[in-house]
Amino acid sequence: MGARSDGRRRPGSAAGLLALGLSGALLAGCASMPDSGDVNPVDSSQRADADSQVRVYGVPPRKHEQPQELVTGFLEATTSDDPNYDTARMYLSKSVKRRWDPSTSTTVLSDPPQVNVERTGDRAQEEYTITLVGKQVAKVDAKHAYKPDERPYKTAIHVAREDGEWRIDDLPPGLVLGVSDFQRIYRPVNKYYFAELGPGKAPRDVLVADPVYLRKRIDPVTSTVKALLDGPTNWLDPVAATAFPTGTKVADERLSLDDSNALKVRLTDRAAGINGEQCLRMAAQLFYTVQESASVSSVTLQRAKGGAQMCSLGREQVGRYAPDQTVGHADRQYFLDAQHRVVSLSDVEKTPARVAGPFGADGTVNLKSVAVDRAETRAAGVAANGQSLYVAHLQHGAALGEPRVTSRAAAGLTAPSWDGLGDLWVADQDPDRPRLLRLPGGTGAPEEVRVPGLDGERITGLRVAADGVRIALLVSKGDRKSLKLGRVERRMSAGRPSLSVQELRSVAPKLEEVDAVSWAGGSRLLVAGNERGGLQQLLYIETDGSRSNAAALPGITGVRGIAAPENPTGPGNSKKAPGVVAEREDGIVRLLPDMNWNWVAKDGSAPVYPG
Repeated sequence: MGARSDGRRRPGSAAGLLALGLSGALLAGCASMPDSGDVNPVDSSQRADADSQVRVYGVPPRKHEQPQELVTGFLEATTSDDPNYDTARMYLSKSVKRRWDPSTSTTVLSDPPQVNVERTGDRAQEEYTITLVGKQVAKVDAKHAYKPDERPYKTAIHVAREDGEWRIDDLPPGLVLGVSDFQRIYRPVNKYYFAELGPGKAPRDVLVADPVYLRKRIDPVTSTVKALLDGPTNWLDPVAATAFPTGTKVADERLSLDDSNALKVRLTDRAAGINGEQCLRMAAQLFYTVQESASVSSVTLQRAKGGAQMCSLGREQVGRYAPDQTVGHADRQYFLDAQHRVVSLSDVEKTPARVAGPFGADGTVNLKSVAVDRAETRAAGVAANGQSLYVAHLQHGAALGEPRVTSRAAAGLTAPSWDGLGDLWVADQDPDRPRLLRLPGGTGAPEEVRVPGLDGERITGLRVAADGVRIALLVSKGDRKSLKLGRVERRMSAGRPSLSVQELRSVAPKLEEVDAVSWAGGSRLLVAGNERGGLQQLLYIETDGSRSNAAALPGITGVRGIAAPENPTGPGNSKKAPGVVAEREDGIVRLLPDMNWNWVAKDGSAPVYPG
């Protein structure tokens, strides 16, 4: 139920919205207001983005609106495509109208909030208190960062007479939306900042994805750029930096791409004194961030006064700042064959071949798991007994050497993982001394990394992002196996560098068990797991814990390992995304683009991409 075309509301309906259906196609970016088409009633929770011709607008309060209907109409007006919430403000008293800030936060409920008159004040005083009740599933903060947060929700809205009409004169900050409205109104966007590696480390031109949610239909390019200039979200901020000087703003009210998909951005004087290299870093941040909303051919930064060009960065040059700077083959997968030796396979090959060196063709050690570095020159392997970690070059005649790490536990070591800095990570599952370890350069002395937020959980698997500042951890406690994301912080302690994984957050809270995980994009993970009592699923999940909008994978069960390309597509990459590889009890299966799962190796195990 929704708004009628005559503007009146049905009793008890969530009314306050009008949908305008156009008779012809409405082109993206069209600035003119349509002047034809019918006004139709809509359900506010209906997914209007399924039809880009539908725009939803709020309905102003009618005369003699009763308190409960007033609050219902206000909530509906906040779900409209009104850029500044002008219609929603009509429901507020004069004093509240000026100070209400809908951008403070967004509370996401499983369903639209229930509106109840809990108690009334003295009728002579003419005031009511209305309660909103629901089941909260997430919060979005002022920096647009999404965080799962399940709990009962209850808040109060106060209504009083003003100039003879009921108006809201006290309400909680921000917005309150049902999840279907949230999905209709908001879009996920990755902002990009540079990885901060701590004291003693030279800056690297490697970008890190910072996921946020922005309104879909409200000037997407401008809102995306402004969100980037606001700086990293609170969770990423300790390990990320922006090239933009503090206080830099966009000089133009509205930004858009020209006919050649080029973006020109005039910046305020805060950016006037930068050098050429810093300007290019700023342009790279803009390029990758805006690429989330539109296909960009180049980014040009200009001075606010006179429009003089500061720098320009095209699609051909932006790759040097890529979030994943893997120098090997983007489509090459690795796994262990039936004899526990490392083999490799590309998307165009049907038969895997053993790699050179002691882990493959030379065959001096049987393995339980493997990780290949991002240059594809070295590999780290955990021996079949799970208790010894070796590192060796992928070339004929290379020496195996002594174990770099050993474990005394029966569970042994987890599968290792390489970050983009060339460092190697592994966890010891010894119940008496569980440890997360980093080997600098892959062969340096193992350093223990503190993980203060584990709370009795044990690390059973890990995958480090290419940027080296984020790590996905599979952890177990009792019967529950879950997935958490941590922030890798590098600090000085007693004059020496010290590493820790801080502010662990649950990434897949709805899954009772998580069996395998792989990075699958700048802020995306591919997870094999299941909800309580359900079958195993393969799901793309964003690192902020929200469900990804990526296409679902064809279902398979019994997955024990999963591998996806960390940077499947990017600026300048016109190739199809490489395939996904999975381990099942009967061997290795692969999913190539536009195809179904195919078996590629009997009794294979431990699939990985470089990293």
